[in-house]
Amino acid sequence: MSELVFITGASSGIGQALALRYYEGGARLALVARRTAEVERWAAEHRLDAARYKVYGADVADLDAMARTGRDCIAALGLPDIVIANAGISVGMDTAHFDDLDLMRRTFATNNVGLAATFHPFVAAMNERGSGTLVGIASVSAIRGLPGHGAYCASKAAVVAYCESLRGECRPFGVRVVTLLPGYIDTPLTRRNRYGMPFLMQPDDFAAQAVRAIRAQASYRVIPWQMGVLAKLLRLLPNWLYDRALAGRPRKRRQHE
Repeated sequence: MSELVFITGASSGIGQALALRYYEGGARLALVARRTAEVERWAAEHRLDAARYKVYGADVADLDAMARTGRDCIAALGLPDIVIANAGISVGMDTAHFDDLDLMRRTFATNNVGLAATFHPFVAAMNERGSGTLVGIASVSAIRGLPGHGAYCASKAAVVAYCESLRGECRPFGVRVVTLLPGYIDTPLTRRNRYGMPFLMQPDDFAAQAVRAIRAQASYRVIPWQMGVLAKLLRLLPNWLYDRALAGRPRKRRQHE
């Protein structure tokens, strides 16, 4: 039987691009999204074979729903070979605004707790089977903080640390953990940005490179590589120089802007 790939955040952007890339490679798909109608519309537009995909409606921040979705997937389709925790939110915040503290809580609920909830139903079974790949979608924003983007940058830095911890836990059982750090990808999350986005990629181009990295079981990969080099250089800058370089840079738009 062909491999089964479980993907959250499948209603747009990176999630859909990854789903299509795996489908074209012969995989079966378990697609999770809050907006299931969007996924079904996309599947119809691309003429996906209904026998090779199944859509699940769930919010990754809802722990009970994700546990139930995982169990339903295993019962109906089998234990996935690859689980990609892609769902995430990205909104600017200003700590001076009380309402933005709730935004930060929601960001961590989705980007971090939701990521762990995505993996949870499958970890023990994968460990027992002795194979499987868990993929966490972080961001190059994890490497250095950006003004107005504290919730997102912090959440993605936490994704990197969490996946590193999980990698050490799962490796003795033959289960691999892959951490992917996209640069700027042309998706609904980035189109409202009001600042320059170097090395902007199309979702399909990102997906092609991401699938190769997952196949190679890369433990950590920045895509595109040029963004990885730039991020490493920024990480090496002393704080005073980094702060000066960002002076006057437009902030990420807040949720009501």
